[in-house]
Amino acid sequence: MARVILGVAGGIAAYKACEVVRRLRDSGHDVRVVPTANALNFVGATTWEALSGHPVATDVWSGAAEVPHVRLGQQTDLVLVAPATADLLARAAAGRADDLLTNILLTARCPVVMFPAMHTEMWLHAATRANVATLRERGVVVVDPDSGRLTGADSGPGRLPDPVDIRAVAETLLERPALAGAAAARDLAGLRVVVSAGGTQEPLDPVRFLGNHSSGLMGIGIARAARLRGAEVTLVAARMDHEPPSDVEVRRVVSTGDLAEAMQDLAPAADVVIMAAAPADFTAARPAEQKIKKDDQKGLTLDLVQTTDVLATLAAARPAGQTIVGFAAETAKSRADLVALGTAKLARKGADLLVCNDVSGGKVFGDADTAVVIIDRAGIVAECAGSKDVVAHSIVDAVLVDRTRYVRA
Repeated sequence: MARVILGVAGGIAAYKACEVVRRLRDSGHDVRVVPTANALNFVGATTWEALSGHPVATDVWSGAAEVPHVRLGQQTDLVLVAPATADLLARAAAGRADDLLTNILLTARCPVVMFPAMHTEMWLHAATRANVATLRERGVVVVDPDSGRLTGADSGPGRLPDPVDIRAVAETLLERPALAGAAAARDLAGLRVVVSAGGTQEPLDPVRFLGNHSSGLMGIGIARAARLRGAEVTLVAARMDHEPPSDVEVRRVVSTGDLAEAMQDLAPAADVVIMAAAPADFTAARPAEQKIKKDDQKGLTLDLVQTTDVLATLAAARPAGQTIVGFAAETAKSRADLVALGTAKLARKGADLLVCNDVSGGKVFGDADTAVVIIDRAGIVAECAGSKDVVAHSIVDAVLVDRTRYVRA
C-alpha cells in the first residue's frame, strides 16, 4: 500500500478529483486529500473525508503538535495535484508556503505530479508558461492539460485529464519512481510518435469476423508514456477493450487493410512508429454478402488469403531518421526460443527494435502486467516486466537509446 497526497486547488475541475480518490483507494492506496481553502468552495471537506477516510485541513495550524506541514511531505510516496490552477502553479514556482499544500510541495522528497486545469488563455499566458518551465526544471512532473470543453461554452487546451489517466500516471510513478525525472525533463519533446494498438477484425460475413485476443492495453500504455514524456502522439486504434488516453489524437480502424492505410498515411511525418497492434495475418478471400447460415450436416470451409504485412511495408518505406518498433507475440518453448524467433523476425521485417513476449497458454492478452524482451540490431537491449504502463516506458527508453546510437551517429 502506497501513501499518496492528493492536493486539490480551487478550480471547477475539483469535482473530478473525487473520482481520482476513489480509483486510487480501489487500487489499495492510502490517500490523504489536502485541498486549498478555495478548493473547498467547490467540494466540501466532508466529501473529501468520506472518500479518503482521513481528516482534511488546509492550514498549518490544525494538529500543529504533529507538525503536518513537514511530516506529510516527508512520509508520502507520491504527491499529486489535480487540478493545479494557474494560481497554485505560480505559488509553487515562487516557493510560497502560505497554506498546507504549498508547505507539502516544499518538503516532499518523492515524485510530485501536477495536472493543470484552467481556461485556455490562462494556460497559454507567458507567466503560466514560465512557471511550468520552472517547475519542470526542478523535477516536478507537470502534465499538459487536455483540449476540450471547459467551463461554460469555452473549449480548448486547459481541461483536466480523465481520472483513469491520472490514476495510470500515479501508479506508474509509484511502481517506478525514477521515471519522474524523464517525465519532468520531457525527453521526447519535439518528437512525433505514431502508435498502433488493439486487434484488427477481418469480415467473414455481415455479422462475423476473424480476430484475435488483443486488448489494446500495451499500445495504450505506450501512447500514454510517450505523451507524458512530451511527444506529440497519434494512436491508431483497432478494436480495444479500453478507452484510449484522453490527451492523444486517435484514428479508428477496423481491418488490417484499414490499419495499413492509416499507418501509411501517418508514418511519413513521424519520428517514431510503434506497431503495438495485433493485425490479423489472414482475411477472407471473398467475404459473404449475406449471413452465412449454419447447416447441421456440414462444417464451414474458409478461403483465406494473407493480409498486408504492415510492419515490413512501413520499414521498407521509412524516411531517413525514423525509428520503427515492431511487436512479436510468440508461443515460444523457452526464453532462448523466444529470442531466436524475435531476432529472426526483426531481420525479416526490417524494423529497428522488436518487442517480444511469450503468449503461450493465453498469457499477456488482457492482463495488466506483462514481461518482454526488447531486441535491436545489435542483440538484446533489455528484459523488463511489470505493469504494461511501466513496460511502455522501458520501450520508450529503448527507442531513445536506439535513436542516439543510430540516428545521430
